[in-house]
Amino acid sequence: MSFKVVKPVLIAMLTWWYAPGKAQTVYTLQQALQTAKSNNPILKREQFNVGISQADITTAQLRPNPILNNQSLQLVQPSRFPENASWYNGANRQVWWQVTKPFQLPVQRQNKINFAEQNVRLTEKRYADTERHLFQTVAQKWLDVWTARKQLDLLGTAKSNIDSLANINRLRLKNQVITTTDLSRTELLANQYDIQLKTARQNFQNEIINLKYLMGTADSVQIDTTDQFAFTFPSQMDAIVQEALQNRTDIQAIKSTMDVADANIKLQKSNALPTPELGLIFNPQNKVNYMGVYGTIEIPVFSRNQGEIRKSQIVKQQAEQDLRATETQIQTEILTAYKSYQTQKRNVQNFNQLLTQSQTILNSVKYSYLRGGTTIIDFLEAQRSWLDTQQQYYDLLQQYRQSYIDLLNASGMINQIAQ
Repeated sequence: MSFKVVKPVLIAMLTWWYAPGKAQTVYTLQQALQTAKSNNPILKREQFNVGISQADITTAQLRPNPILNNQSLQLVQPSRFPENASWYNGANRQVWWQVTKPFQLPVQRQNKINFAEQNVRLTEKRYADTERHLFQTVAQKWLDVWTARKQLDLLGTAKSNIDSLANINRLRLKNQVITTTDLSRTELLANQYDIQLKTARQNFQNEIINLKYLMGTADSVQIDTTDQFAFTFPSQMDAIVQEALQNRTDIQAIKSTMDVADANIKLQKSNALPTPELGLIFNPQNKVNYMGVYGTIEIPVFSRNQGEIRKSQIVKQQAEQDLRATETQIQTEILTAYKSYQTQKRNVQNFNQLLTQSQTILNSVKYSYLRGGTTIIDFLEAQRSWLDTQQQYYDLLQQYRQSYIDLLNASGMINQIAQ
């Protein structure tokens, strides 16, 4: 082997050996959701809300601080001073020292703690519902990438086929088997496919960038185009509905809102009870020391926290109405999603025969054209028909997968597969 041949090989090997590698992970739908659950920047921001609500428990557990009160009175008329008493003499002064502490009733403190704990649970449920909405967005974007990848592959296959025919036609024109018109028609279609291919490639790259953002990763990613979404639903739609009514995150959040409302009703009722304040007094008056006790309690004649109690009761009624409305909404969403899923599944199954027919027709017309049995117009029409059929198939497949994602979201199962 000559050095001229060896040199490029060595350069290529060294370039491969020393080039910095960059990880490229192939993600199934489930893996994409799991990655987004861990790394999505929006979810990371929302996680702080749980910590904020947990701090409210600490606040609810705190007891009222003691209160120190001082009052000092100074005699300002020198003519009233005792004999031989200066301005600073204690005989001319009265001082009041008072230390008191509000005594929060045990029921009030316990209700405050319970209210804070219920708010933590509500925040956690709302975070789970935020996850569900984000997972739907991630799944949608994963499907967009899948669609763009399939379109790119399909156009690549069509471009390869027409390029192969163009090369053959150049030889046939050289041998005067065909006219220049046949070659021009072939090259025109090849150029059209080339433009479409560039657009499809850019669209695919854009969708990849959007998916990377939602997943919260900076690494190069690809999706698993062979992923079949092997997640099983209950066999009956009624079972899906019952499962969603129990476990879907928005339902759980509303039920938690009702628990918060119950806790708030108890808290506001207990806040209507007066809080006593008790303490000790030390009162030196003109060098004479006095001691005493201090006590105060509000008399609930006019204000008994009626407004907050009524508001807390209305909030609970609102949550109950929200629960009924959401249950109806869930049943509607699952019904439409399930029906669409079943319809699109049948459509994909029934379309397979059309794929076989279009491929057979294309092969037959191509064979006939290369042997002079038909015209270039017939072949190009068969080629376009084949491409249209392929695109229709992938459109149906996209709609089927979209209906699958919609059913995952409507049933609440999308949170489970992201675990």
